[in-house]
Amino acid sequence: MKKKDLLTVKELAAELRMSPKSIQRAYRKEEIPLQWLGRMARFNLAKVRRRWNGTDEAACVVSTATLHRRARSPAPAGGAQRRNAPGR
Repeated sequence: MKKKDLLTVKELAAELRMSPKSIQRAYRKEEIPLQWLGRMARFNLAKVRRRWNGTDEAACVVSTATLHRRARSPAPAGGAQRRNAPGR
């Protein structure tokens, strides 16, 4: 794999005509595959397109452990509730 094959968030967003924030949201939800190089996320454009076109069979398989983990994790408490606490 060449260095050109791996794109940054900004490069992938430009290639797919999306915002960088949408790309970040998608990889955090595990909707698109990524590779970590140190602390930098990199994307293979061909793999991302296969995943979103539905031709990537690995995308269709979601482990039951992942589903249970998502179902059990409560929503994070908002900071607004702590900031607006009475007596402050």
